Amino acid sequence: MGERRQKGVILAGGQGTRFRPLTYYFQKCMIPVGDEQKPVLEYIIRLFAHHGITNIVLLVGYKHQQIKNYFNDGGRFGVHIEYVLDDPNFPGSANALVNAYREGVLTRDDDLVVYYGDILSDFDLREMVTKHIQANAGATMALSNGFKIRVGTAEIVDGFISKFIEKPELELPVSVGMLVFSGSVLEELNSLHEKDPKGSFDIMGDVIPHLIEKGIPVLPYISEAFWYDLGTLERYETFETEELDKKLSYLIE
Repeated sequence: MGERRQKGVILAGGQGTRFRPLTYYFQKCMIPVGDEQKPVLEYIIRLFAHHGITNIVLLVGYKHQQIKNYFNDGGRFGVHIEYVLDDPNFPGSANALVNAYREGVLTRDDDLVVYYGDILSDFDLREMVTKHIQANAGATMALSNGFKIRVGTAEIVDGFISKFIEKPELELPVSVGMLVFSGSVLEELNSLHEKDPKGSFDIMGDVIPHLIEKGIPVLPYISEAFWYDLGTLERYETFETEELDKKLSYLIE
């Protein structure tokens, strides 16, 4: 077995259907944010570089030329970028990982910091990797407390509303779209895909439940750091630029 290495893996291939009509013209991770109007993906790549993770793999598909034209080999951002084009016959975030594994770009000797391409955050990626390695976990999930859902909830007694809370805060920690995988998990994913090559294969919906069921250790990494999911056009339109500039301006300076 070779020396363990850390690689940043960014999921940047989706069509961004919940971002239309903007994504008819832009790859979602290339949509500009903040006063400096930098692409979302630039903040992510600079976050990796800030935490010393300089080998980055971009899993791309839809409008991937926009990403390559802007970032090239990553040199001007202090990182080295490789690109792997998703296989359109096998959609889903986990299939993107399996495809990169089969291409030989991701290996069992890598600790993979997997990051969804529509998440802005100030998470300490280096600390998350360190805790992952120390725990000898198969996977580590970044979680956050205090998430407020975007609708009100009602309790109903005898046919009437007895209690109503507008946008309550969840009691359980929520996933924020960042994970660490040990390279050995890639073989598990590849095997799982070969046994059941269904249409879509998802990290959160399929892989994490499978690892837990199989008894492969899944570690929680809970942080109070800033994060924001730009997953929909509505979320983008209501995003507070001032908060981004306050929390993440150090990445752009």
